[in-house]
Amino acid sequence: MSGHSKWSSIKHKKGKEDAKKGKIFSRIVKEIVVAAKAGGGDPATNARLRLAVDKANEANMPKDNIEKAIKRGIGELPGVSYIEMVYEGYGPGGIAMLVNITTDNKNRTASEMRKLFADYGGNLGETGCVNWMFRKKGLISVLKSKISEDELMEKALELDIEDIDTSDNEYYEITTAPEKFNIVKEAVKKIVEIENSELTMMPNTYIKLTGREASSMLKLMDALEDNDDVQAIFANFDIDSKEIEKFQ
Repeated sequence: MSGHSKWSSIKHKKGKEDAKKGKIFSRIVKEIVVAAKAGGGDPATNARLRLAVDKANEANMPKDNIEKAIKRGIGELPGVSYIEMVYEGYGPGGIAMLVNITTDNKNRTASEMRKLFADYGGNLGETGCVNWMFRKKGLISVLKSKISEDELMEKALELDIEDIDTSDNEYYEITTAPEKFNIVKEAVKKIVEIENSELTMMPNTYIKLTGREASSMLKLMDALEDNDDVQAIFANFDIDSKEIEKFQ
């Protein structure tokens, strides 16, 4: 999962920058509103809402913001009505991409997505064109500075995990089955501080990109991440760390 790991590393750093701008708060608020609307306002009985609230706490979102977002979701406060969509398409070099969207204006978002893909050498596809290339997984990231590899491996043997990726320079990435995600996450918390955790769509295979295609792919990912309607992006590229360092 080398490509996934490398981009995840960028996302962690970018997430910290976005938090300063308030962008990450906006994304989390949308997720809380949608989750509460779909499954109710109690995180104890709404797994999706519980995950969104956990993300809010990890980002140090004020409790008042969280409570207001939940109330908007269940209709106790007025607010924008959001629509969830998944765009499927291809990036430079034929990279398969899934883009999760939460928007209050699907026509605006559709126009923006078409333009962004076209600007960086990609194109949108039909529903189902690339979804089959991904599988849902839980992903938990831990800073290597917080725990040694030997200690993590030893303690992780007792957990119901699928894999630990140690290829990134800064993070261990623990993969779980989606239904085991919350259980494993709580267990890992008792072992070491978690830097990031999420349910993700992990590619079955990766495509290696170099040169101009690698540069265009990273620029497309960055442009999509900067779009206010984009909640998450999944792609099956593998780009050498030296190429990524140039981009950063």
